Amino acid sequence: MDWTSPVGWTLITVGEIALVLVGVLVSLAFLLLADRKIWAGVQMRKGPNVVGPFGLLQSFADFGKFVLKEIVIPAGADKTVFLLAPVVTFILAFGSWAVIPFAPGWVVSNINVGILYLFAVSSLGVYGIIMGGWASNSKYPFLGSLRSAAQMVSYEVSLGFVIITVVLLAGSMNLQTIVNAQAGGFWHWNVLGGRGLAGLPLAVIMIPMSVVFFVSFLAETNRPPFDLPEAESELVAGYAVEYSSTPYLLFQIGEYSNIVLMCAMITILFFGGWHPPFPDSFVQSWPTFVANLWYLLWFMAKIVFWFFMVAMAKAIVPRYRYDQLMRLGWKVFLPMSLVAVAAVAAWRVFGPVA
Repeated sequence: MDWTSPVGWTLITVGEIALVLVGVLVSLAFLLLADRKIWAGVQMRKGPNVVGPFGLLQSFADFGKFVLKEIVIPAGADKTVFLLAPVVTFILAFGSWAVIPFAPGWVVSNINVGILYLFAVSSLGVYGIIMGGWASNSKYPFLGSLRSAAQMVSYEVSLGFVIITVVLLAGSMNLQTIVNAQAGGFWHWNVLGGRGLAGLPLAVIMIPMSVVFFVSFLAETNRPPFDLPEAESELVAGYAVEYSSTPYLLFQIGEYSNIVLMCAMITILFFGGWHPPFPDSFVQSWPTFVANLWYLLWFMAKIVFWFFMVAMAKAIVPRYRYDQLMRLGWKVFLPMSLVAVAAVAAWRVFGPVA
């Protein structure tokens, strides 16, 4: 087989896509269990502990339950759109992983405009929720989908400006380039201004921007305390009220995939990506595959840490009111991120490391 031929290239690409897809799906099963266990621990209870040792197979049992249950479609629903909505959510959620670099060279598509690609795909993600809420032909799902649309649009704006500050520091929209610029120890990470000790004054801007990014991605992915589209006390289950079985499962997989994706993004943009917090020049003498495994483990550890922070926010922070949610996005985060973009741009032009 000539792997440089169009057929060989296609087989390699399909294999890479399948590997990322299976890896993310398996990791979601255990991260979902961790989410439930952390929440249980905060509430001083055990959480899932029956299926498998320590409850490790609980997510797989839930998967089997969802797949085997009957798909119920409301009589007044638009059946085509109703079934298409969770598929759209699922596909767009996993399409974003195409540009995420897991280690040096370990990326499905290493494009120079990876940031723009993520913007494009993430902005389409809201359509699955809107379609699901509208096609259900019920007021609670429709209200939930409208809330979600307003919420996601509001916080995408501040997310975009925060990411622009990182693009200004790295001078590139390529995610691998952004990560490589943070090599050499934690003092080179963008959260501390990047570019080593010379960029340390920028930490007073970039540390708050990392916090804004974290809070914004909680709102962007409808996670507590910003889960207004799924507020049980007001909208039962929001846009997913009428969904059951596999379509509901696809919505949930898409949501958790987006959460883990944003954990990967905050790692890449602010916390060094796959680079450890100390110089690791000794890795250069290792075989490439072994060195990449070393980097992959660091990348995964950081993602797990940020997922733990997301789970803790769910467990300990009370839900915002809707007007508070909108005010935070438009009146606090948007002005902060605009000022940060101007400040970082000025530093890059006039600063000592311009």
